[in-house]
Amino acid sequence: MPPQKKIPLTRIQRLIGRRMSQSRRTKPCFYIEAKADVTELMALRPGLRKSLGIKVTTNAFYIRALALAAAKYPLVLATLDSGADTITIAGSVNVGFAVTAPQGLVVPVLKSADKKTLAEIARLEKTLTEKARDNKLTLDEMEAETIALSNLGAYDMESFIAIVPPATSAILAVGNAVRTIAAHNGKPAERKMVSLTLSVDSRIIDGPCAAEFLNFIVQQLQDPMAIV
Repeated sequence: MPPQKKIPLTRIQRLIGRRMSQSRRTKPCFYIEAKADVTELMALRPGLRKSLGIKVTTNAFYIRALALAAAKYPLVLATLDSGADTITIAGSVNVGFAVTAPQGLVVPVLKSADKKTLAEIARLEKTLTEKARDNKLTLDEMEAETIALSNLGAYDMESFIAIVPPATSAILAVGNAVRTIAAHNGKPAERKMVSLTLSVDSRIIDGPCAAEFLNFIVQQLQDPMAIV
């Protein structure tokens, strides 16, 4: 048996560990899941690179759909005030999205995402992701998150449950797009389906609100031309 090896945690790993542990202890959450048919979305992406002049990742679509849903259901942007007697709804939709970097998990924040086009989101997502991996994000680019997204589709994970970050009350976890047989136009067909799992703070967001919010995201993803 090889000898034990101790590896020190990075500063970011220690910080994330403390913050997520606190969030898990203090926020009573519930979780709901839905599946979205992203067949048309996947087919649309190659042509968008030519028409928009930039590669549009699936993550850009998820950020845009999440931002539009948050603008429509602003309660998901609320946080509980100290004393637990009032809540404060954030004035802007700032989407934090997790990026795996050499120094650990980093969360850039795409500000006012609901006000941006898909092309603008794609460009900013690319810039922020590259800066995160190069350890060049500024403090401003990591602050003011009001809702969160975690996408493990690139790792072939079909579904997972994410922990709500301390500064938010909701996070959307996105899995891999999986080929499956599903009903389409009244007939069975091979489709690409993605699992969406929403984690929410139950002190602020109730079941019906969470369900309507998640259903709206599904509708946006299944009609991708509406959010291009």
